[in-house]
Amino acid sequence: MNSNSAVVEENVDEGSSQKPPSTSSVTSPTQPGIYNPNLSDRENYQIFLEAYKEEIAKEKERLIQEDLYYYQTTLQRLASYKGLNYFLKAGELELTNQAELSKEEYTSYPAYMLFEGFIQNVYPQEIKENPRFYQIAPDAYVQDYPDVLYIGFEDEFLKPRIAEWQEDKEVANHALYQIAAYLAGLMASFIYLLIVWGRNSRHDQEVHLNTLDRLYNDFNILFCLGLISSWFILGFNFYQMQNAALIYPMTLAIATLGLILVLSLVKHIKNKTLLKHTLVYTIFHKLFSGIKAIYDSGSLGVKVAVLVIGYPLCIAITFFMFPITIGVAIWLSFKKVKEFKAIKEGVRRVKDGDLATMINIKGKGEFAQLAGDINSITDGLNKAVENEIKSERLKTELITNVSHDIRTPLTSIITYVDLLKTEEDPEKIKDYVEVLEQKSQRLKVLTDDLFEAAKASSGDIPVTFERIDIVSLLTQGLGEVDEKIQERGLDFKFNYPRERMWVKADGRLLWRAIENLLSNIFKYALAGSRVYIDLEDAGPGIRLTIKNISAYELNISSTELMERFKRGDESRSSQGSGLGLSIVTSLIEIQKGSFTIEVDGDLFKAMIFLYKDDSKETPLSPQ
Repeated sequence: MNSNSAVVEENVDEGSSQKPPSTSSVTSPTQPGIYNPNLSDRENYQIFLEAYKEEIAKEKERLIQEDLYYYQTTLQRLASYKGLNYFLKAGELELTNQAELSKEEYTSYPAYMLFEGFIQNVYPQEIKENPRFYQIAPDAYVQDYPDVLYIGFEDEFLKPRIAEWQEDKEVANHALYQIAAYLAGLMASFIYLLIVWGRNSRHDQEVHLNTLDRLYNDFNILFCLGLISSWFILGFNFYQMQNAALIYPMTLAIATLGLILVLSLVKHIKNKTLLKHTLVYTIFHKLFSGIKAIYDSGSLGVKVAVLVIGYPLCIAITFFMFPITIGVAIWLSFKKVKEFKAIKEGVRRVKDGDLATMINIKGKGEFAQLAGDINSITDGLNKAVENEIKSERLKTELITNVSHDIRTPLTSIITYVDLLKTEEDPEKIKDYVEVLEQKSQRLKVLTDDLFEAAKASSGDIPVTFERIDIVSLLTQGLGEVDEKIQERGLDFKFNYPRERMWVKADGRLLWRAIENLLSNIFKYALAGSRVYIDLEDAGPGIRLTIKNISAYELNISSTELMERFKRGDESRSSQGSGLGLSIVTSLIEIQKGSFTIEVDGDLFKAMIFLYKDDSKETPLSPQ
């Protein structure tokens, strides 16, 4: 609050200093003998006016005199102010101490308040910050407020009050700083006590408990609440008995005792025994620990006996809170029934063939163990069914795909052998022999792929880990297949961050895996397209990425494409066996790496991850 807004507050306070004359009330019109229930309200009212005519006249006179008293007192108080000018108009009534002043002249004062209806013109605006300003300003809920009210404050009125306000402000600020300093010191001291309390030195990590700390914490909290209640009760009584001086020593005594009790709780918080060192916890912990020890160590029959005998004993011991004990028993009963129903429903679903059902029961009880065993059986059964289904599917695919791939060249061989038996033209015989050679080679490749896939998936391949320079391996390998690259018109782009990148792998198996990927590219890549081979650091390993555009539409997911006998060419008109990617997966995994593929439209991406070899040993030449 500033000095200008103090003007409003003073006027309101001083306006309440005078007392009006004592008041009296007119006798109620419902006195016995006056009110006649057989007459109307208007008739009863006229009877009342006649009966109490003199009393009503006296009451009117008293009210008039009371209003005149307030009016004269207010005029005298306004006249006592020097430098305060005002103009008030309410209907025909006008009241002012400066009749010659206009509205514009009021605005020339250092401070003024002009009200015309609900229009306010106040200067300075800080006056509105005083909460008592709105006791003077027009209010929509006050019907008899004057139409016009001008108030102007001259320097003669403002200066002494501003000086007084500034003095009070300095005193208040000084007191506020003192209180803030006291509170800061008190808070710093309290925080210091919280830190060091219970320890003998700054480096002492052990919490030392004394005799007072043996008091149970729940009793300690009750004593603290009792001290707070006592302070309020005693303080109110001392104030009522006009013995306010006793409040200070009483506050000091209660605060000291309360601080000691609170610091005892702080010790237990540091010692992590706030809950454990309570009487309620101690009783229940010992009771349930004993029951649990017997319950856990016995068979199911012993557990039932413990429950049958222990529950009545528990009720007898805790008779003072038997509603809680009964409530806990009801809750446990419903919990066990719910667990039993969950197991029953889960077994029914498994029986009906829903092997994905899992019975979720928390805890370590008998029902939880039973549910866990059932879940294990269900999980094992589910895996067995999945493996059997997968095995049957693979068998079917093996019979279908391999028989197709074998039958095609075998049929050609039989056909051309029959032709050779009757053919006498040497040129045709030569052509037939070339076809027989091609088909025989095709059978050999298919047979080799089958054996290699079987060996790779079984892990029955010896692995010799070496320090391999994968950049050199790829450069050398691409040189060996350059003729096939030229035949397909492919443009290989090989990108690597540095000349030498070492991996820990078997050079022979790694090249067989890469060779399988290159073979897939030669079979399925779009002729004349680009093939990108990228090497990059991938944290603890190196990632090899091979990307190409497929000549066939890849209407198959990457997961299916990784399975055996799956081919991107669903018509199976190409020379592939559908085993290449499966072989690559097995070969990379036995080298502790990983192999993944991605299909995005016609873009095929194969990624091999192998761990780095940062050792300084002399590397072996890649095979």
